[in-house]
Amino acid sequence: MTARPDFYRFHNGEKAPLPFAVPEYEARVAGLRAIMEAAGASAVVLTSMHNIAYYSGFLYCSFGRPYGLVVTETACVTISAGIDAGQPWRRSFCDNITYTDWQRDNFWRAVREVAGEGGVIGYEGDHLTLMQRDSLEDFLKPLTMVDLAPATMRQRMRKSEAEIALIRSCAQVADVGGYAIRDAVEVGAREIDVAMAGRDAMEVEIAKRFPDAEYRDTWVWFQSGLNTDGAHNPVTARAIGRGDILSLNTFPMVSGYYVALERTMFAGEVDAASRAIWEANVAAHEYGMSLLKPGVSCAEVTHKINDFFEERDLLQYRTFGYGHSFGILSHYYGREAGLELREDIDTVLEPGMVISMEPMLTLGADQPGAGGYREHDILVITEDGNENITGYPYGPEFNVVG
Repeated sequence: MTARPDFYRFHNGEKAPLPFAVPEYEARVAGLRAIMEAAGASAVVLTSMHNIAYYSGFLYCSFGRPYGLVVTETACVTISAGIDAGQPWRRSFCDNITYTDWQRDNFWRAVREVAGEGGVIGYEGDHLTLMQRDSLEDFLKPLTMVDLAPATMRQRMRKSEAEIALIRSCAQVADVGGYAIRDAVEVGAREIDVAMAGRDAMEVEIAKRFPDAEYRDTWVWFQSGLNTDGAHNPVTARAIGRGDILSLNTFPMVSGYYVALERTMFAGEVDAASRAIWEANVAAHEYGMSLLKPGVSCAEVTHKINDFFEERDLLQYRTFGYGHSFGILSHYYGREAGLELREDIDTVLEPGMVISMEPMLTLGADQPGAGGYREHDILVITEDGNENITGYPYGPEFNVVG
C-alpha cells in the first residue's frame, strides 16, 4: 500500500486575484513580525478566521476542522484541510500546506513543520480552545507562549487606504440593499420576502463591483413590530401591518469584510408617540456622529450620548453600546473589541479608524411607541473629524413607506 502523507503542498492552479494587492498583505505581515519581535516570539500560530484572512487573504470554512496561519521570521504559510484541495493556495497571497485526515493531529504536524519546536510561540488567547492549546504544547513543545490577540487587534483597528476604499464601496452596496428593501415594503408583505429583496439586490451589486471575489455571507435582517426589539433578531414570516415599526438591516460581505446599514422605518403611517421616540433617537444619532473625531476616547463619546438621553428621560431604554469598529469581522467570527463605543473602552480615536454610530432605544409592548428604534452610519475618522460613507437617508421624512 502506498504511504499516505501527513501533509503536502497542493498548489493547484494559479493564484487568484485577492481583495488587496500583494504589497498590502506584505505590509500587514511586516506589522505582525514587529509585534512578534516586541513579544520575543519566534513564531506565531494564528487560528481565527479574522486574523488568517487579514494577514493572508484566505477566509476558511471550518466544518469542525482546524485551520491556521504560521508566521516566522522568514515563513508565512496557511495550513488547510485536504477537503479544500487547492482553493486555500489560490486564495492565500503566501505559501500553503494541505494536511490530511488519515490520522488525528496532522494539522499540528503541519504546523510544526513551519514553526519548529522549542520556541516562543505566539497564539490567540481569545480563540485557541483548551483542547487545541494542549495539542500545540504537545507538538511544538514551546519554551513559553505569548498571547498576541490584543496586539493583532490593535493592528487591525487602523485601516489602510486600500481597506477604507473597500469598506466605502461595500457601504454603497449596503445602500443598494436599503433602497431595494424600501421598494419591497408594503402592508401584507412578509419579513422574509422583504429581506430576500434586499439580499438579492446586494449580491447582484457585489458581483458587479467585485467580479473576482468569492460570494458568501451577505445577509439581511428585516424585522417588524415587536421583532424589532432586539438588534440581532432573526427574520420571520410575520406579515407587515399598517403602522408597524420596521427595522432595515443590510449586511454585504466581501472577502471577510463586514459592512452594515440600519434604519428605523414605519409601514404607511407613524403615530405621535412613536414619532417622538424616533426623532429623539435620530437626534442622538446626529449628535453622536458630531462627536467622532481624533483625540476623543470611546468612553467620552459614550458618556456624552448617555447624558443626551438622560436629559430626555430615555437612557433607561438604551440596550447596548453606541458603535463599533469595521473591517475583518462578522456575526460569526471576529470582533475588534478595543474599538467600541462603551463606557469601559478608553481607546482614543485616530485617523484611519472606521467606526459606526448606532444608538438604539427599545420600548416594551406595554408602552406607547413600543418597538426598537435604530439608526446606523459608518464613519471614517479623518485628520480633523470624520467622513460619513453611508448614503441611505434616515428619519421620518424618508422612511415612512409602503
